[in-house]
Amino acid sequence: MSATGRCLCGAVRYEIDGPLRNVSVCHCVECRRWHGSPAGYTSAPNEALRLTGEASLRWIDTPESDAGARRGFCGDCGSSLFWDAPDRETISIAAGTLDPPTGLKTVKHIYTEDKSDYYD
Repeated sequence: MSATGRCLCGAVRYEIDGPLRNVSVCHCVECRRWHGSPAGYTSAPNEALRLTGEASLRWIDTPESDAGARRGFCGDCGSSLFWDAPDRETISIAAGTLDPPTGLKTVKHIYTEDKSDYYD
């Protein structure tokens, strides 16, 4: 499978050469604060991700990440794009940034014990 995606303004674009994992929705506090709600992520092997427009890509270390991860976002429009842990062979990609059709399905919810009180 080959997929493409981008931030809201198009300044950061990417391609993925290879299969994508189905979507997991993360309810952890950090994801909720970063996205404003639970976050849907897919992932791909690190070597499968190719940036085709990255001048506005910025990275921030995630202060509460047990994995020591960093988050990639567009410095122009603020779109959240990636979650990258240094010891993993995959990079997580915000599923909402993929160009449709994705062919992906939401298969699980994680960190549900950390969910907020405004939804079931």
